[in-house]
Amino acid sequence: MTLLQLKYVITIADCGSMNEAAKRLYLSQPSLSETVMSIEEEIGIEIFIRTNRGIRTTVEGEEFLSYARQVVEQYQLLDDKYISRTNSRKKFCVSMQHYTFAVKAFVVVAKEFGFDEYEFAVRETKTAEVIEDVRNFKSEVGILYRNEFNGKVLDKLLDRNELEFHELFTCNTCVYLWNGHPLAANDKITMQELEEYPCLSFEQGLNNSFYLSEEVLSTYDYKRLIKVNDRATALNLMVGMNAYTLCSGIICEELNGSEYSAVPLESDEKMTIGYITRKGVNLSKLGHRYIDELRKYKNNVM
Repeated sequence: MTLLQLKYVITIADCGSMNEAAKRLYLSQPSLSETVMSIEEEIGIEIFIRTNRGIRTTVEGEEFLSYARQVVEQYQLLDDKYISRTNSRKKFCVSMQHYTFAVKAFVVVAKEFGFDEYEFAVRETKTAEVIEDVRNFKSEVGILYRNEFNGKVLDKLLDRNELEFHELFTCNTCVYLWNGHPLAANDKITMQELEEYPCLSFEQGLNNSFYLSEEVLSTYDYKRLIKVNDRATALNLMVGMNAYTLCSGIICEELNGSEYSAVPLESDEKMTIGYITRKGVNLSKLGHRYIDELRKYKNNVM
């Protein structure tokens, strides 16, 4: 098995079509198919299932591809740094669930260290991808939450991926909505009061498990539920439809504006916000500085 062959199967998976992948790689389809069959025979698993509509990755194939991507990405980093020397700057990347305060902390660190020596990246993404990014060394730190409901499942998932969870702070659950919402002036809000309004939940893609939801009370029987995949859309729906989402209650007016509020939910549900890292891997100077900045938000917990 060669690095080039790994790049071929990754391209096929990304394209979802053998024909399209062959065009992108400037290869004939028979030649590409033969390469895939050779790899499958070598590793003893079927990576792709061929259908009339194209190809579909098998469960075993998904696992193989995750390792293949790690190998290719790590090689690319080596090539960039030591062979091509296309980028001599150090990199710092963070992956996170949709937390404004985590973005704000990233902004502080990026401004403090500057762009002459460092290349920065921040990814607001799905829970499973936060875990995958840290596992694959794409991100040094991942930000997510843990609670009594998802704790055991999340711990097993992290342990399987050689990751560990570090607590930052624990907070009560709040309702995040725009200031013009009929319930925005309440001191507290109950789930019953929220029933006539749409609840916003961040889409988790293929890993749409209750345990990987970004919001607490993921198994609650919501009468109105809207899935979204980015924070800007969520904010628009809060204004346009009086929608809401459940959150930590830690908001950042500098980034989201002052038109939104967090009101405590009348519930015993709590969220433990924390960060994940690779086991046995020490944080960089920027990583430590970023975590220090995050810890400051403990004073903002409701």
